[in-house]
Amino acid sequence: MGCCNRIDKTLSCIVEKRDKFLSMCVNRALMKQILEGMRVFHYFGLVHRDIKCDNILLHCPPGSGRVHAKISDFGFAKKENVINELTYLKGTLQYMGPELFQQKIRATQKVDIYAVGITFYRLLTHKYPINCTSYQEQKQKIKSMKKIEKPEEIKEEILWDLLSKLLEFDPDKRITAEQALEHPFFTGREAASDISPEQERLATFGQFMAMMKGNESISEYDLDKTFIVPETEIKQIIGDDEDIIHLKQTQKVEYRNKKETTIKQLPNETITKSLEVYPSTQSSSTEVILSTQSSLPEVNPSTQSSSSSSQKVNPSTQSSSSEVLPYTQSSSSDVYPSTQSSSSEIYPSTQSSNILNIRITKYPYCYE
Repeated sequence: MGCCNRIDKTLSCIVEKRDKFLSMCVNRALMKQILEGMRVFHYFGLVHRDIKCDNILLHCPPGSGRVHAKISDFGFAKKENVINELTYLKGTLQYMGPELFQQKIRATQKVDIYAVGITFYRLLTHKYPINCTSYQEQKQKIKSMKKIEKPEEIKEEILWDLLSKLLEFDPDKRITAEQALEHPFFTGREAASDISPEQERLATFGQFMAMMKGNESISEYDLDKTFIVPETEIKQIIGDDEDIIHLKQTQKVEYRNKKETTIKQLPNETITKSLEVYPSTQSSSTEVILSTQSSLPEVNPSTQSSSSSSQKVNPSTQSSSSEVLPYTQSSSSDVYPSTQSSSSEIYPSTQSSNILNIRITKYPYCYE
């Protein structure tokens, strides 16, 4: 895929349309993309810690007619073995798993899975299952519950079975992203037959392009109908007349030239380190940061150097089109504003020039 220097839509633009809902086949495809993105992210031993609708970008490659979900914002991301036991807490309140409200905080990859479950809950119902305005209120509400109850908006039992496993309060019983992709909601007969005409058309077009350009230009993700999110349906929801993301070839060339110039100006020792990525300012949710006297050591960035661009990931048989933007270590200290403020932390907007990606062979949703 080409480079992108303008990303102007997130999953929030869908969930905020309270009177408009995607068809189930498109919801299923979006969910598969996000889960596959999470699976690959966890494959590298990382914990994102701030999965939410604002951090799921929607990208439409020019002329493709399809939308790719891209996980973004890695300002809070850490290696799992470094943050298994935390002395402070980061994240967005409504997406935080029950284990993050315990006296002894456990932050494993399962916190991302719970946040993915909340993201799907919002995608399907356009509301939060628990939506308190403060950390203490959210904590007390979760303590009073044994589980999240099924909302009236979700009719399918098989769909709720998937969500309930993602939203399991016990992190040890909560399923992984890889296990979620094997759930009957994605692999059953209904999933295989619930394909829209536009998904069929785009899959056929992908097969045609594969024959014309060869296997190097078209991946298995482009050929699988169940992972295709048609641009037309997304535009019907968000009401845009323009493409979700429309990039001209000249824009891509300008971005590449600008990036090359910037890298040449950096000292050699800087290039080998991870660049800092700030969380998006698009979020309207309160970001919770509870600090104590101790802090965690930074992750050794050597394993995330530019050499990681050649790493390969063998996608699962249920692979999808969600892009994973890999861990980016922040060079700043782990000191953030107080949670007394109702507004989100203000950082520079997350443009693609601030995003570092692992280039994964045969994985078509990573920036070059």
